[in-house]
Amino acid sequence: SSVMAFRYPEARRDLNQVDDYHGTKIPDPYVWLEDPDSPETMAFVEEQNQLTMPYLEGCAVRARFQQRLTELYDYPKFSCPYKRGSRYFYSHNAGLQNQDVLYVQDSLDAPASVFFDPNSLSEDGTVALKMGRLSEECEYFAYGLSSAGSDWVTLRFLNPVDLAPLPDVLERVKFSCLAWTHDARGIFYNCYPPQDGKADGQNHAPARFWF
Repeated sequence: SSVMAFRYPEARRDLNQVDDYHGTKIPDPYVWLEDPDSPETMAFVEEQNQLTMPYLEGCAVRARFQQRLTELYDYPKFSCPYKRGSRYFYSHNAGLQNQDVLYVQDSLDAPASVFFDPNSLSEDGTVALKMGRLSEECEYFAYGLSSAGSDWVTLRFLNPVDLAPLPDVLERVKFSCLAWTHDARGIFYNCYPPQDGKADGQNHAPARFWF
């Protein structure tokens, strides 16, 4: 058998790029790769894809790995139940659903019903439920959605009684937890300032804690 040889794309090493951190000089020769929209970065990514994708797509055992991993992952999954107000909630996945479904029970002995199914949010499965939080007495349900694998989340709200959507919408949320006040008058979350025309990943302003 022959050994396949790879010629990996070369990344330019900028020896002139040196950062000064409180008097300590740190070389950063590949900082140019942090600009995802630069022609040089896009060309480097394309060269990487041209190298790796033909190999991965032609891998003889890829289908076997996929089949076996699918078999191993195909089993029912449950979260721990929790109580909000007088009702009980838990997440369940039948096996190979793209996202867990949130169920509700009026009591521990009552039958469960679907409370929120993120799999129904888009036909192609590109809209994902990133976070969700019920207020303590089940007055409101806050949930965060992202599209196409993005880390950016849009927070929306609904009435847990009739599942009617509420008008409030919060944008530019990312890597955040959600916490309701005890009286459900407000919610704490993290969000980021506008990017002002910069590409995603270019604005390094820190997140802010909002109420």
